[in-house]
Amino acid sequence: MSAGGRCAPGSCLSSTTTPAIVYFPAGTYIISSSIVDYYYTQIIGNPNNMPVLKATPNFSGFGVIDGDQYGANGLKFGATNVFFRQIRNLVFDLTAIPSSSSATGLHWPTAQATSLQNCVFKMSDAPGTQHQGLFIEDGSGGFMSDLVFFGGLNGVVFGNQQFTVRNLTFYNAVTAIDQIWDWGWTYTGISINNCTTGLNMAGGGTTGQSTGSVTFLDSSFTNTKVAIVTAHNASSFPATAGSLILDNIVLTNTPVVVQGPQRTVLKGGSLTISGWGEGHEYTANYQKKNFQSSITKFSRPSSLTKNGQYYARSKPQYQASPLSQFVSVRTAGAKGDGLTDDTAAINNVLKSAAAASKIVFFDAGTYKVTSTITIPAGSKVVGESFSVIMGAGSFFSSIASPQPVVAVGAAGQSGVVEWSDMIVSTQGATAGAILIQWNLASTSSSPSGMWDVHTRIGGFAGSNLQLAQCPTTPNSAAVNQNCVAAFMSMYIAPSATGLYMENNWLWTADHDMEDPSVTQITVYTGRGLYCASTSGTIWMVGTAVEHHALYQYQFVKTKNVFAGQIQTETAYWQPNPNASVVFPIASGWNDPDFATSCAGVMGQCNMGWGLRVVNSSSILVYGAGLYSFFNNYSVACSNSVVSPGNGGACQTRIFSVEGTAKNVDVYNLNTVGATQMVTRDGKQVALFSDNANVYPDTIAYYKSS
Repeated sequence: MSAGGRCAPGSCLSSTTTPAIVYFPAGTYIISSSIVDYYYTQIIGNPNNMPVLKATPNFSGFGVIDGDQYGANGLKFGATNVFFRQIRNLVFDLTAIPSSSSATGLHWPTAQATSLQNCVFKMSDAPGTQHQGLFIEDGSGGFMSDLVFFGGLNGVVFGNQQFTVRNLTFYNAVTAIDQIWDWGWTYTGISINNCTTGLNMAGGGTTGQSTGSVTFLDSSFTNTKVAIVTAHNASSFPATAGSLILDNIVLTNTPVVVQGPQRTVLKGGSLTISGWGEGHEYTANYQKKNFQSSITKFSRPSSLTKNGQYYARSKPQYQASPLSQFVSVRTAGAKGDGLTDDTAAINNVLKSAAAASKIVFFDAGTYKVTSTITIPAGSKVVGESFSVIMGAGSFFSSIASPQPVVAVGAAGQSGVVEWSDMIVSTQGATAGAILIQWNLASTSSSPSGMWDVHTRIGGFAGSNLQLAQCPTTPNSAAVNQNCVAAFMSMYIAPSATGLYMENNWLWTADHDMEDPSVTQITVYTGRGLYCASTSGTIWMVGTAVEHHALYQYQFVKTKNVFAGQIQTETAYWQPNPNASVVFPIASGWNDPDFATSCAGVMGQCNMGWGLRVVNSSSILVYGAGLYSFFNNYSVACSNSVVSPGNGGACQTRIFSVEGTAKNVDVYNLNTVGATQMVTRDGKQVALFSDNANVYPDTIAYYKSS
């Protein structure tokens, strides 16, 4: 873990220069004190015979694996800046520890581009047990999937701004999920069995609720006394705290579905809850309504579902494939040293591997390319410790003629691509770079997939977009053209369809990850994720898009999209200059026209949209966090004026629905720093001050029509 002078907690805040995979072969490992995780680490066990980390009876430490150690001043890594790490294929065994002793399997305060996958937590289920499997108390996540918990006082304890959690199974816990705080969490595919309480989100009580919102879908409770405990009622405080949505929940021998502070709010038994919720709604005539009742759940397009639930697929690990099935790009001639032009070598190996049905393995490194890398249909591509493809040079420099760094297929092509564990970046002034362009058409029954693939623009060694080149300029309106680094992070083209995205972070760096003080920087990028797919059928599971000028998410003339939890941040440098100064309207790209739409609008209107939907249908958002914390690097605009809540003055508008909009619907919309939470064709729908929550402002149930 520590070999090679790596970024250690307490001596380093972050770094991308010493990535590592720590591999556990099959076996049982006796652990007497915490394994301390370092920055930028993937801890991976043998997926064919999962290794067991077995704690000794006298184990000491906070977690068999401690993902962020405590020091004299709190967590040693800032929990909201712990990026680019994974743990998968491990068994955490606490059963040798006396049940009366407090014990934790994994301590995991974490942020974006992190994941937990395919782990098992074994704890005592004896009366009075004090064991807990997974503990998260801080951060800005995040994604996890395919985890199983046996026993424990708490299967998991969760406190983090936002998270997407998929396919977790609990057996015989006192409380399966203790939600100590959040802004917005999305749970899907959760199975809770033989527990006393399924989800406890009542922290803080009626006078000081600490859970902002929870979206729970496609899940089950079996032989559990109380499925959900909440502190929310008609007079609880904050008013929208404890916002809860249940969508397609199957109950078996579970007598209480929702237990309120004074009474049983929703009785159970053995039945299916189609739709139920509590919080504020804006539906008919967009009039605010405080509800705690059944709801009409979102209408699900059949192309997005399998056996009545939303389609999902875990990241492939290719554990059944022999070594002969893999082709190393380095062995095929690419250098991955961040200096050599690897374009030809990579394109050649991708083409030949697809023809031979081989899996392309990107050895750890930074692969500089000077023209487009094309991933052909039929490809399977996997990275090692987040291998980087970095676009550089004049080919990507024209803002008037944008070019993809990585193109998946070509317009008119069909087939399947699987792509995982990589980063796409740029180097220096590349104003015409589209980092990922997805052209490929796949069927809804056999979609393509993109797991743990991220864009990272600036803020890392070799990017030429660090503190030395791109410092913040709060006292100047001048734009440093050398720091204009991308046209767009990801473009889902009109020809694309059938794409499953999971745990993808499209990030324009707001700070230098190599700087000892993680100092803020100013890097300019035009657009975040633009979905223009004509046929749609897109899943966005646990995605986030941050710090682009014109918008973070934009959907235009598309349909049939599942998205949740989504999360955004507006660029910290705005409105100095405003959104359209660096990136004026580009013909053919359906850019927002702020000059027209902001005419006569008060406040900071000309700032990037968090979410913009135009002439689209069945855009179904299962949890959203749209955040605007800064004006010109000052947080005064989002600081609470009256606690709880936020200032709501960083930008006037953050979520826009325009034109024809059928079933553009959102569960648990959380906004920060925006005066208007939703606008419809330029008109205000919901005001932040009417929907105050623990810090964000929340609408539990929004329907466009």
